[in-house]
Amino acid sequence: MALLVAVVMVVTTLPAVASAYHTPWGQGESDARDIVVSLATFSPGDDIAQWFGHSALIVHDQHHNRQRMYNYGMFAFDETLIPRFAMGRLEFWVASTPMPQSVQLYIDEDRDVRLIELNLPAERRLELAEFLADNVRPENRYYMYHHYDDNCATRVRDAIDKAVDGQFSEAYEAEPARMTLRDHTRRHTAHNPPMDWLLMYLMNRDIDREITVWDEMFLPGELEKRVLEFDWEDPDGQIRGLAQRNHELYRAEDRPPPPAEPPNHWPWWLLVGLVVAVVGLVIGWTSRKRPGRGSRIRYGLYQLVVGLMMGGPGLVLGVMATFTEHDVTYWNQNLFWANPLTLVVVVLAVMVLRGSMRARRRMVQLWTLLAAVAAVGVVFQLITLWVPQWQQATEIPMALLLPTIAGATAAAWLVDGKRLRDEVESDSDSDSDSEE
Repeated sequence: MALLVAVVMVVTTLPAVASAYHTPWGQGESDARDIVVSLATFSPGDDIAQWFGHSALIVHDQHHNRQRMYNYGMFAFDETLIPRFAMGRLEFWVASTPMPQSVQLYIDEDRDVRLIELNLPAERRLELAEFLADNVRPENRYYMYHHYDDNCATRVRDAIDKAVDGQFSEAYEAEPARMTLRDHTRRHTAHNPPMDWLLMYLMNRDIDREITVWDEMFLPGELEKRVLEFDWEDPDGQIRGLAQRNHELYRAEDRPPPPAEPPNHWPWWLLVGLVVAVVGLVIGWTSRKRPGRGSRIRYGLYQLVVGLMMGGPGLVLGVMATFTEHDVTYWNQNLFWANPLTLVVVVLAVMVLRGSMRARRRMVQLWTLLAAVAAVGVVFQLITLWVPQWQQATEIPMALLLPTIAGATAAAWLVDGKRLRDEVESDSDSDSDSEE
């Protein structure tokens, strides 16, 4: 649906793109007293790109009866989308889209639509409208998207701040936020536990640092809240609320708002990890007691599933943290638990299924190495208790991955640990004979 809506918005606005800035306020034809500027807030939707909601600014010239919505959330759906996103080079732009067609798209998705008319002097409303008209020009409209630092809400936030002489940022840049970026993210992602787990695994300690209320306004809902409560001093020295009046154009019929606090999911992931570990122990024990083709297949399939479960995300994070511009993945401590090396388990598991004894011995060695790396990670986590600047909230990935590592390692040793020890002892005896 997100793809469909974006395509519809692009198609319906194509005729207007070339003349998007040829509005009465963009051509100097508007009287400042006729301009109304409103903040539009749209609640989260179903698709992942919609989970955090959306912000836009709406300009209305009452005399000319012209309305446009300035949407900073536009991006191109083409063959380069996935590579650009993967490399952290996703370019967004602001578009001027028609009203009320634009709003109707969100209503059709059953998303809240709320407007706040901004309480600005007439001259400031016109200046903001002219800024937006200039911003949609081809040479001005593009920007490099960053989920937390530069998105549809932060662009709107900054435009509003400019209209009130920087008083908006002055009020909130020093006020501590009530939670971290990670907690705010989880408020909007925890309804989908697998994706929530993956995002918490992929992102580093940058989203655990202390932030301000200004930073919180990367979320449209937080921006709306602060606009509603903010008072500022206009050029005449008058104190006025930034919100002049509210309009709820549509309320979603069956869509609860994001929770005020992120839910606590790590115990559930720990339970899943323990189940995976117990399955590994049972398979390892039965394979040791009753070796044979059936046991080998069960053991190989178990290692194949575990290898894919851990190695897939490990490879993605390894690439993102090393070769891309996704700065929230750099120096990620979750690589202690699952990293690109974990994907080698998949290769060995396939060889085990084909009957390779050498792969079975290498499986023991590989899991021993991975368990050792995980143990180093645990020690590092303990050290961060005394070094706060290194702290990263890893409890959700750890809850699943540490028991899984323990179970897969134990299974490998139960199945082939004795064979590996015998091989090492045999090699040692051969070396002794050679020395004699």
